[in-house]
Amino acid sequence: MKEIRGVLPPIATPFDQDGNVSTEHLAANLTRYLETGLHGFVVLGSNGEYPMLSKDEKIRVLEIAREVIPQDRLLIAGTGADSTRETIDLTKRAAQIGADAALIVTPHYYRPAMNGAALTRHYLSIADASPIPILIYNVPVYTNVDIDAATIIELARHENIVGMKDSSANMNKMGEVIRFTPPHFATMVGTGGALFAALCIGAKGVVPALGNIAPRECVAMYDLFREGKMDEARNLQLRMVRPNVAVTSRWGVPGLKAAMDEVGYYGGLPRSPLLPLGESDRNKLRDVLREAELL
Repeated sequence: MKEIRGVLPPIATPFDQDGNVSTEHLAANLTRYLETGLHGFVVLGSNGEYPMLSKDEKIRVLEIAREVIPQDRLLIAGTGADSTRETIDLTKRAAQIGADAALIVTPHYYRPAMNGAALTRHYLSIADASPIPILIYNVPVYTNVDIDAATIIELARHENIVGMKDSSANMNKMGEVIRFTPPHFATMVGTGGALFAALCIGAKGVVPALGNIAPRECVAMYDLFREGKMDEARNLQLRMVRPNVAVTSRWGVPGLKAAMDEVGYYGGLPRSPLLPLGESDRNKLRDVLREAELL
């Protein structure tokens, strides 16, 4: 199994003017990202608008990604669904395509029933059936499900559950998970705004939306930390705080895609019902990008 570490952005899924998945722009973006030092990619994450895609579209996106991404870079496929059965099926398809691992979001539609017992059964069933390693994906801002540390620690005992992406930025819980899970378990922080802090307590890396617009800066921050250049890493982290907020909690996927267009990648339109960023907000976004020296 490839080691899961480093900077692995959750790439955006590009659409053309008719709203169809643009495989041409997907391949072009990935080709450019490969020049930035990124360690790999998460495909079909939240920033890839996975809930908006049909199963056939998801498979096609994975196929294009595997064609472009070389074998020495990680390809982690988002294959989570509310149904355990559906998740297993898509995870097996991702494995056939050549994904290195699968990222499984917490099921959440029946949120009141998604307790520790239900989540444990869900993840263990997938881990038993999956031909590739799986990672837990905790993103309570979207799911309203926040998997607790005790459940994560228990799940980490399964040999095929090899890590998690935690987008809650709860450093207390992350620290508990890192302390009580096996050394090979890859705890990845899910936001570029918390990379420095997460590395300080032992996270293996980051899955940042920010990596779609500032891949070199994210890689540099990771490398500076590993080289022991703490002041430089900290200063770079502080410079990335505002753009990170802009493409996550402030404007979300529409802001991320607009920012990609501004810095030279293809962002394009989000898929309906998400609305594209208005011109007033685009001007504010440009100011943020200029201040952070990304324009």
